[in-house]
Amino acid sequence: MNDADVLPLPDEFATTAEVLGEGTELARRLLVNPAAHRVPLSGLRLLHPVPDARILCQGANYRSHMVESGMDPERAFNMLFTKSTASLAGPYADIVRPTHVQLLDYEVELGIVLGKAITGPVTVTDEDLSDYIGAFVVANDVSARDIQLPQGQWYKGKSYRGFCPVGPYLCVPDPDEVGRWRELRLTLSVNGETRQDALAGDMAFGPAATLTEWSGLERLDVGDLLLTGTPGGVALQPPGRLVQRISALLPEEKRWELFVKGQAKSDAYLKPGDHVEAAIRTDDGKLDLGVHRNTVR
Repeated sequence: MNDADVLPLPDEFATTAEVLGEGTELARRLLVNPAAHRVPLSGLRLLHPVPDARILCQGANYRSHMVESGMDPERAFNMLFTKSTASLAGPYADIVRPTHVQLLDYEVELGIVLGKAITGPVTVTDEDLSDYIGAFVVANDVSARDIQLPQGQWYKGKSYRGFCPVGPYLCVPDPDEVGRWRELRLTLSVNGETRQDALAGDMAFGPAATLTEWSGLERLDVGDLLLTGTPGGVALQPPGRLVQRISALLPEEKRWELFVKGQAKSDAYLKPGDHVEAAIRTDDGKLDLGVHRNTVR
């Protein structure tokens, strides 16, 4: 696929696992066939490419995001959670802000689509990581901060419908390309202003360590989606230390009320009409996961 057209696969594939198996082999043959049938991209509506995925997530996994959140990267732990599959949306779909949400935030994330089932505890290493990665993909972990934090509900605050744009396509790396995951640059802009720009190598817990930890918790199937955290630059910014010390003396309900009021003064949170663009690629362009373009409604 390029910016002008797509090459339809000559068959139907019901699951992501089938696409990553026989579908990938067919796609590689089509790419080198100059006579392959092409369809203009401009006439298509792109859906997300992981229709049967469960969404597994990492929170505060980039050192830059930890620092801006007031955390010590040297004392961090791997924060794991999930999102609802109903949050999945296409790469150009609108992001709809629920009427009761004030603090709508963005998080560009490197998504890893599982290429090998994990049915029990395993130790994944950098050397065999390519066995487990079926594809890379761009994702945006949209978050309602005034639900996630005051209510302590990460699942609820990150799982509203449309809160996980994914795509525009699956980037299926060769085994030697998997090791370049640290070189993938994540960027996100709002209305043309760059908000996030960092290399995936800033992760505190890489894919091998994270898959190892997830394997001790539950089964992972081919086609499941792992979101690996977001760099610094999100709208959420914690109050200063003095304010935190003073607020610690207040009742919890009052403390969170002041938190929401304080955060609501920021222009960084997403508002209806905002245009969000997220992309992931290596600086040399040899691994390019594509671009999201979403409008907030």
